Amino acid sequence: MGRRRRPQGRNVSGILLLDKPLGITSNAALQEVKRLYRARKAGHTGSLDPLATGMLPVCLGNATRISAFLLDADKEYRVRVKLGETTTTADAEGEVIERHAADHIGREDVLRVLPDFTGEIQQLPPMYSAVKHKGERLYKLAREGIEVEREPRTITIHALELLEFDNPEMELRVHCSKGTYVRTLAEDIGKALGVGAHVIGLRRTRVGPYEETGMITLEQLERIAEESGTAGLDELLLPLDTGLAQWPEVHLGADSTFYIKQGQPVMVPRAPTEGWVRIYDVDDRFIGVGEIDDDGRVAPRRMLAN
Repeated sequence: MGRRRRPQGRNVSGILLLDKPLGITSNAALQEVKRLYRARKAGHTGSLDPLATGMLPVCLGNATRISAFLLDADKEYRVRVKLGETTTTADAEGEVIERHAADHIGREDVLRVLPDFTGEIQQLPPMYSAVKHKGERLYKLAREGIEVEREPRTITIHALELLEFDNPEMELRVHCSKGTYVRTLAEDIGKALGVGAHVIGLRRTRVGPYEETGMITLEQLERIAEESGTAGLDELLLPLDTGLAQWPEVHLGADSTFYIKQGQPVMVPRAPTEGWVRIYDVDDRFIGVGEIDDDGRVAPRRMLAN
């Protein structure tokens, strides 16, 4: 038998708020961060199109254990929309397939239709998306010229604000639930106005509790890596529990810490009566995520590796 290969890279853990640049995929940006950190393990919390820029939380090491919870978090975007043109991809990378005069559309017209797209709405996933149809990604079918029926999905638009209007372009702020396609939202607003629309710029400014003020670019990372090495890079990492600040915390004693690490639910005095919680051990270290079960105990759901 051959010898087992040791995992390559450093065992570093934390969350980096990357400002993804224009023109590269989220995975390419992730791999660059992983290389700079020389990290053994890395993942991101929801792709941005190459056309999009902005917040891409990168989870290193143990943080990958909680990345799914950030994937489920609300997002916020600033989106630039061009009225009067519809494209194959609903953004500027596609071919224009329809043109309509839009010079009669005013700011008041936009403000009139926006309330129809707030709250809980139904949205049809675009063909150019990673949604699967019979095991195949929709965007792969779209590239072959195949269009299939898709089921609408329920999403929530918490806020939709017109920031700028300079016909035929406008800029919107969108605060939405997971699974929202901002390209489709822009296209649907264009349809409601009767002139069509597509996205010409998209920037993600928030993921869950994280705001854009904490972001850092790849260029800044490169410079810090050259000047200070991995020690300087590690100072940029956020603690794992910062992404879960919306959940209450529970602190365990020595016995409860032992049992919950074995996968057993434990009783915790003054714990919440329901919902998700952040779990801290006897030394007040964050050790994982739990849920209050039907018996009122804290049940482990996603525990961190030692």
